[in-house]
Amino acid sequence: MRYLYGILSGFCLLISSATVLAGTGAVPAFHAEYALYIKGIKVAEMERRFSRSGDGHYLYISDTRTTGLFSLIRDDRITEESRGTLNRDTLKPLHYQYSHTGSKKHRKVSIRFDWHNQEVINQVNGSAWKMDLKAGVVDKLLYQYIIMQDLESGKRHLRYEIADGGRTKTYRFEPRGEEVINTPLGKLRTLKLRRNKPNSRRETVLWCAENLHFLPVKVRNVEDDGKVTTAVVQKLQGLGVGN
Repeated sequence: MRYLYGILSGFCLLISSATVLAGTGAVPAFHAEYALYIKGIKVAEMERRFSRSGDGHYLYISDTRTTGLFSLIRDDRITEESRGTLNRDTLKPLHYQYSHTGSKKHRKVSIRFDWHNQEVINQVNGSAWKMDLKAGVVDKLLYQYIIMQDLESGKRHLRYEIADGGRTKTYRFEPRGEEVINTPLGKLRTLKLRRNKPNSRRETVLWCAENLHFLPVKVRNVEDDGKVTTAVVQKLQGLGVGN
């Protein structure tokens, strides 16, 4: 199910300055539902929920499950959760969790961000290790929300530092113009962003809706073997929409 997770990390896929978040484009809480397709066949459903609490914290949750006939072959579920602090739209991750369960794979990841001691504590399937925590590093779920805030504040060339797999990875997204696309929410004017891996066929393209606080409403992920997975928004609550 590597290609299914690829769309999540791409979308599902950090900071160009030294702060954790310097954007001024506040994005409201929301609840979005997506359908994931391979060769036009729906293979999974995904929910994304972002909320803010009154005590200065945020919670971002992603939950994906295979569906339909595909679930008879691969009964998989991927859940991600990012928790942290939120102060005047500046976000700092404190704890990230990832779980992949199903018919052929079981994987659990816990990443704790110790900002006082400048350490990241990784735990994967019971094995633990530490690495240095640099300013601006976030987890690989939170950056997907920060993309929206950065675009809302006017940024277009995006660079993020992600704690992933015991090391820090750099994700870069470049604008690829505007495009109006058809979705179950209607026609939406979007800004296209592209991320590609050097010397590889792998790439991720996001269509971020301008009038929905730049929510990615469509994501296309291409793997090294040419396999293409596409996610398209189906329902949305918040961001000025309630359906």
